[in-house]
Amino acid sequence: MATEADYERLSNWAHMLNPDANIDRRNCQRVVKMEVLSLGIARTGTLSMQEALTILGYPNTYHYSSIFANVRDADMWNTALRAKYQGRGKPFGRQEWDQLLGHCGAITDVPAICFWRELLDAYPDVKVVLVERDEDSWFKSCCALIDGVLNPLGRYVLRYTDPYGFGRIINCGGLWIEGLFGSIDSARAKANARAAYRKHNSEIKATVPHDRLLLYRLGSGWEPLCDFLGKPIPEVPFPNRNDSRTLELAFKHLIARTVRRSLINIAVVFGGGAVAFGAVWKYLAR
Repeated sequence: MATEADYERLSNWAHMLNPDANIDRRNCQRVVKMEVLSLGIARTGTLSMQEALTILGYPNTYHYSSIFANVRDADMWNTALRAKYQGRGKPFGRQEWDQLLGHCGAITDVPAICFWRELLDAYPDVKVVLVERDEDSWFKSCCALIDGVLNPLGRYVLRYTDPYGFGRIINCGGLWIEGLFGSIDSARAKANARAAYRKHNSEIKATVPHDRLLLYRLGSGWEPLCDFLGKPIPEVPFPNRNDSRTLELAFKHLIARTVRRSLINIAVVFGGGAVAFGAVWKYLAR
């Protein structure tokens, strides 16, 4: 049973509760400087890092949960993911990244970290933070994430009954999992996850100049991050968000909300169909 503390942690996924902004980012441009790429793979404290970077003054730090605030973002992410991993369409360059992330001073989490090389090319002066976590604890948490994203109810039912909202978002989840872990089959994705984690981290370490890279160990607090970024240490505890319990609650809340929306969509479709059928029947009976 969910406790009051559970719902306080779930408040970090408040985007789920707010109206969709419905912004077409392709009509946008860069309005703030991109300064920090936090490139730790999913389940390395990415939501905590989002909040930490926000506290330090970086505007609109982008995280997967940001898509819930503007579902049309998923359309651009899905286009970028298909171009990168499936060779379908033109890869994103500086123009597209400025459109999609032009309001952001920093990024963290998937799907953005899938494009770390592209973002480094687009923003060569950024500072890079690589958050690392004990591999065994990361793997356990990542498996729960994979199971949540690839849940059969979501993939085979709800993405079709709520195509505008959940469908777009879960398609993005499937694309980044297939891109990073090589499969949208849950068992295969898990089997590939450890190697993908090591490869992701080692390639970043081999690519980013040492003076622009902070290797941050999860749980290290404010000091190493603030020293690296040249920021004063905030007078608040370092955030600790999105633990396994919170992730579980987030998925449950998302599924429950999507089921409600799906029932409304189904009622509208069948209600409209019944009205149309009645009109046709009445016409033919004249």
